[in-house]
Amino acid sequence: MIELSVPAVAVVPDSATLTDPVWENADVAPEAVQFARRDGGRWQDVTCARFRDDVVALARGLLAAGVQVGDRVALLSANRYEWTLIDYAVWAAGAVTVPIYPTSGSEQIAWILSDSGSVACFVETDAQRALVNGLRHRVPGMTRLWRIDAPRGAIGELTALGTAVPAEEVERRRRAVGADQVATIVYTSGTTGRPRGCGLTHHNLCSEIANIVPRFPSMFRDDASTLLFLPLAHSFARVVQIGCVRTRIRMGHAAGTEHLLADLRSFRPTFISAVPRMFEKLYDAARRKAQAGGKGAIFARAERVAVAYSRSLDSGGPGPLLRLEHALFTPLTYAKVRAALGGRCTHAICGGAPLDARLAHFYRGIGIDVREGYGLTETSPVLTANFDDEVRLGTAGRPLPGTTVRIADDGEILVTGDQVLTHYWNNEAATAESWDAAGWFHTGDLGELDDDGFLRITGRKKEMITTSGGKNVAPAVLEDRLRGHALIGQCMVVGDRRPFIAALITIDERALAEWKAANGRPAGATIADLRDDPRLRAAVQEAVDDANRAVSRAESIRSFRILPRDFTEPTGELTPSQKVKRDVVAEKYAEEIAAIYGDRIPRRGEPRPHRAPAAGPRTTPDGTADS
Repeated sequence: MIELSVPAVAVVPDSATLTDPVWENADVAPEAVQFARRDGGRWQDVTCARFRDDVVALARGLLAAGVQVGDRVALLSANRYEWTLIDYAVWAAGAVTVPIYPTSGSEQIAWILSDSGSVACFVETDAQRALVNGLRHRVPGMTRLWRIDAPRGAIGELTALGTAVPAEEVERRRRAVGADQVATIVYTSGTTGRPRGCGLTHHNLCSEIANIVPRFPSMFRDDASTLLFLPLAHSFARVVQIGCVRTRIRMGHAAGTEHLLADLRSFRPTFISAVPRMFEKLYDAARRKAQAGGKGAIFARAERVAVAYSRSLDSGGPGPLLRLEHALFTPLTYAKVRAALGGRCTHAICGGAPLDARLAHFYRGIGIDVREGYGLTETSPVLTANFDDEVRLGTAGRPLPGTTVRIADDGEILVTGDQVLTHYWNNEAATAESWDAAGWFHTGDLGELDDDGFLRITGRKKEMITTSGGKNVAPAVLEDRLRGHALIGQCMVVGDRRPFIAALITIDERALAEWKAANGRPAGATIADLRDDPRLRAAVQEAVDDANRAVSRAESIRSFRILPRDFTEPTGELTPSQKVKRDVVAEKYAEEIAAIYGDRIPRRGEPRPHRAPAAGPRTTPDGTADS
C-alpha cells in the first residue's frame, strides 16, 4: 500500500460560502470585468459591480417566489451568462442548485427532479418547458417553472417580482448559510444505472478552489480570460467557473461546440478547460489540413520537432539546432494551430480521461501547455493535477494541497480531503459501498503513484476484464491509444470471460471523408458500406497494432469489428461527459460481439470479424517473455 498526503495551503473558515467573492469583488474592484456576455455577434463586458447587482436582483425574486433556505432549484440550460447568474442567485437565496444537462433524456430529468426534491426549475427553451411540464406529476413538490428565454424572460419576471423584497433580506439570507450546507447536488452522468446525487457543500467547493488557485499562477493571473464550453452541469466546468469568479478572471460562455472555433477566435482566451477528445480533434484537423494542402511531410516534421522540443524542457532544454528548427516551424505550423484557439491561449486544463503523452508534448512544444488532472464529481472534482512547479506530462499530476491519496493493495485509488463529499444524496446503500470505516472514499479507479508522487490512472476497477484464461486487462490503456488515431471515433474493448481481447471500433465521420478521397472510394459511401473494405481495415489495424504495443501479448487486441456508425449521446452510447456507456454498447452490439467469438455464423453479407495477426513473444514489465 502506498500513500501520499500534501498539506493544505489554504484553510476555509466555517462561515465561508461561494457567494462571498461576488460581494468582495464588487467592493474591492467594482469596475473590473468579470464576464463577457454574448450580445448578438459581440461580447459585452459585465463588471463585478454589475454582476453583484444582477445576483441580488434575481435572489430577491427567488425570495419573493417563496424559495426557502435549503430548497433545491433545478437548472436545465446550455452554457450562458444566465446560467452562472442563476447559480449564484440560488446560493445567495440560501438554496441549492441542481444542474441538469440540456441533453438529458426525460427519464433522467424526472429522476433528478424527484430524487433531489426540487421545488422549482429553470429551463431554457419551449421544448424543455413542455418536457418538464409533462413530468410535473412525478415531482409533486415542484411548484414553479421558469423559462429563461420566454418573451419577458424568467430573469426579468423574477427581478420585477423581487422589488417588494428589501435587498438587505438577501444579505441576511446568504449570511444564514454555513460552509457545511449543501450548495449543489450534481448527479453523476453514470455509465451504468441511475445517476447518483453528489451533495457538494460550500466548504467542499471553497476548499477546492482555495487550494487550486495558488498552484496555478500561470492560468489564474491578472490578464487571464477563459471561454467556458464544457457544460456547466459538469463539475469540472463548474469549478472553473467558481475559480474565475474568485479571482476576477474574465469569463465567457459558449453554448456548445457547433460554433466553438468561431467563438474561440472572437473571444481569444488565455486558457481553456477541455477533455482529451478536443485536443485530439484539433490535432487531427490541423494534420488533415496540411495533408490536403500537400504539406503533410512538413507537418510531420514540425510535429517531431515540437515533441522533441517539449521533451528537452524536462532534461536541460533544447540545443541550438532544435531551437532553430522550432523557430522555423513556429510561423509555418505552430502559430496556425494556436490561431484555432484564438491566438492568445497558452495553457489548458485537461480532465475526464488520460491524454496521450505524445500529444501533450506536441501541444507544449507549439506553445500551449496542457495540464492533466484527475478527479470525480464526488471530489468537487479535482484530486490531483500537474501544477506550475510540478509537471510530469503523461501523468495526472500530484495530489491537490489538503488531499491524501492512497493506492490500495488491489490498485484502487482511495482518497480523503476537504473537497470530498461525505455521503450521496438519498442513497445510503451507495454511501456504504463507497466509504470504508476509516473514512477513505473508494474512487473505483485504478492507479499508481511513482516515486515522486505523480499519479497514473491505469483503469476502472469495475471495467477490468478477466479473460477465460485468467488474465486481468484494463481496457482504458488500449482504448486511450486507439482513440488517438485520426480515423477512430470511439471504441470499446471487450473480452470478459472470453478467450481473448477484442474491440468494437467506430470511425470518425470527418476523417472518413478525407480517407475516401485519398483512397478512391465513392464520396457517398457510408461507414456501413465500407466497414469491410480491406484498405479501411488495414488503416484501423495500424491503430490496433499501435495500441497493442502498450500491453503484453495476453492483453492485446486479437480481433476487432468496425461498427456502422459512431457512438453518440443522443443515441444513448455516451454520457454527457463523452464516456462510453459500456452496458448500453454491449447490449446494442451483442450480435457483433458474439460474431467475434464465433457464437454464431454471421448472416450473408454481414462483415466477418477481423482477426489481428499473431505477434511473436513480447516482453512484459517484469522482463519475462509473454507468449
